[in-house]
Amino acid sequence: MTESRDLHDLSLLLRCQTPLIVLETREEQRAVDLLRQALKQQPKPFFSWSVVAGLARHDLSLDSSHSEANSPRQLLEHIRSSRHPGCYVLFDFHPYLDDPTHIRLIKEIALAHEQLGRTLVFVSHAVALPDELKRLSARLELSLPSSTELREMIAEEARRYSSEHGQKVRSDRDILDRLTRLLSGLTHNDARRLIRNVIYDDGAISEDELPEINRAKFELLDMNGVVSFEYETAKFAEVGGLRQFKRWLSEREVFFTGEPPKGLEPPKGVLLVGVQGGGKSLAAKASAGLLGLPLLRVDFGTLYNKYHGETERNLREALKMAEAVAPCVLWFDEMEKGLATDDSDGGTSRRVLGTLLTWLAERRSPVFVVATANAIEQLPPELIRKGRFDEIFFVDLPTPAIREDIFRIHLRKRGCNPEAFQLPELAAASDGFSGAEIEQAVVAGLYRAHADGKPLQQQGVLEALTTTQPLSVVMAEHIEALRQWAQGRTVSADN
Repeated sequence: MTESRDLHDLSLLLRCQTPLIVLETREEQRAVDLLRQALKQQPKPFFSWSVVAGLARHDLSLDSSHSEANSPRQLLEHIRSSRHPGCYVLFDFHPYLDDPTHIRLIKEIALAHEQLGRTLVFVSHAVALPDELKRLSARLELSLPSSTELREMIAEEARRYSSEHGQKVRSDRDILDRLTRLLSGLTHNDARRLIRNVIYDDGAISEDELPEINRAKFELLDMNGVVSFEYETAKFAEVGGLRQFKRWLSEREVFFTGEPPKGLEPPKGVLLVGVQGGGKSLAAKASAGLLGLPLLRVDFGTLYNKYHGETERNLREALKMAEAVAPCVLWFDEMEKGLATDDSDGGTSRRVLGTLLTWLAERRSPVFVVATANAIEQLPPELIRKGRFDEIFFVDLPTPAIREDIFRIHLRKRGCNPEAFQLPELAAASDGFSGAEIEQAVVAGLYRAHADGKPLQQQGVLEALTTTQPLSVVMAEHIEALRQWAQGRTVSADN
C-alpha cells in the first residue's frame, strides 16, 4: 500500500540523518500524520510553522506556540539558536527561498545537523531549493493512491451513503473499473472528494457521469497551458474511412478497457502522416473516444519559451502531467512544427527531441501517443524509426466510397437527410477533395441556401464544390511526393 511505502521512505530519510527534506504534496495533513508516525520510531520534538500560525509544537498537548518566530527570518534564527534536536515542518516556505539571508540560515542549520539533530521538512505543492542547499537535501513525493486503494475509497463512500440514506449505490462492475482508472493520478483527498460528489449527486455511479469526472480531474491537476484537455472526443462513427487504422486500434482496446493478454506489452502509440485535412486530427480525437480514455493535447506553440531551458522543462511537465492522468491518449498535433531540428534556435529543438525520445523509450505508464504530421520530411529520422511508434499510418485522400460516407456524416450532422441527395454524384464531383474540404463544401452550400431562404439541395453542394480548388490541385507536387515517400514505409490507414 502507498501509505506504508511513504512511511518507510520517510522513516529511512530520518534515520539517515538527512538535514533537509522536501515533501512535495498538496495534502498537508497527510504529510503531518506521516511525520508523526515516523517520529514515533525515532522520538524527537516535532514542530510546524506557517506564516499565518507561526511556530507550534505537535508532540505536546499544552500550548507551546512561539510568537517570536512568526516571520521566516525569526523562525530560522530561532531554530539555529536552539541547542536541542527537533523536526521542523515548514509549510509553503518556497516564496522565501530567494532571500540570501534565509538561504544562509538554512545552510548553517543543515551543516550543524550531525551535532544538534535539527531537521527541516519543507512541505508544499512545489519546492525548488537553491543550488547551495540541494546537496544537503533529499526529496520525497508522496505516493498517489493505487487502484486497490481507489476501489476501497469508492466502497467506503458507497457504504457511508447507504448508511445515511438507507439505499445502495447503483452502479455496475464495468463502470466502477472505469471510474477507478479515471481517478488515477489524483491525491487521496481529491479522489475521495470526487467519489463523494458523484455518489451523493443521485445515489448512483453511471456512465454519463464519467466525462464530468474527467473534466474535474483536469481542473484539479491544473494542466492549462502547454497541455490542454479535449473535452469532446469525436465518436469513431464520425470518421469516414480509416478502416485499417480503426481495426488496428480496436485490436488493442483490451489493454485499456479490460484484462490484457499475457506476454504482450501495452501499445506505445501511432504516427499519422498524410494530406492536410484528411482526418488525422479527427482520428486522434476518435482514438480516445474508442478507447474510453481522456485525451490530452500538447500545443507546441505554447511549449516553446525564449528563456534557455524553459522549453525542455515545459515538455517534461507536460509528459509528467500525462503520466499523472494515465491511462490516457496524448496527442501531438502537427509534430513537425515543434521537432524540426535546425541550428536557428540555439539547439532548443534538438534538446526537446532528446527529452521526448528518452520518455518514449523509458515510460512505463499507460500513455498511448497519437502523433500527427503533414510534412514528414521535416521530422528527424530518430523519431520515425521503428520502435518509437508501434505503427506509422498514411492517411491519403478519400476514395469515392469514403467520400460518400463523409458527405453522409456531415449532411446528417447538420440536420439534412442524406437520402435526399445523390451521394455518388457528389462523390464523383469531389474527386481530389479531403474530408475537411468536403465538410466546408457542405457548410458553404448551407450558407448559400440559407441566404436564398431555401433548404440545402444537391445543386447547392455541387456549386460549392465547383467554386473551390482542393489542396490536391493547389499543392499537387507536394502531395505526390508525400505519396511516393509513404510507399513501402507506412501502412495505409484505409486498406
